[in-house]
Amino acid sequence: VQLVESGGGLVQAGGSLRLSCAASGRTTSSYAMGWFRQAPGKEREFVAALSWSGGTTYYADSVKGRFTISRDNAKNTVYLQMNSLKPEDTAVYYCAAAPFIAARTDEYDSWGQGTQVTVSS
Repeated sequence: VQLVESGGGLVQAGGSLRLSCAASGRTTSSYAMGWFRQAPGKEREFVAALSWSGGTTYYADSVKGRFTISRDNAKNTVYLQMNSLKPEDTAVYYCAAAPFIAARTDEYDSWGQGTQVTVSS
């Protein structure tokens, strides 16, 4: 599965952004999808994940209530709606595909190139 993220940018604290991840390749709709992020000098961390059907979601505690993951299988696209952004949300955001919904990076076998999100205070 090939993944391409878009939608990152610079936003003020309290603002919103919507990231998109366009998927291509075989049977993309049967994959669980996840979003991860990596800030400078830190390890890549889990943000949110969604089952192939969209019926099950996982969120990191740090984004719960502010971020929403969703997918449109007809468009082979996964979204991450980010509201009430904070400076600590600044990172490169990656989407990834896995056979089953998971929160660990090693459960995912396809990754995008990442998109930068910068939140100013």
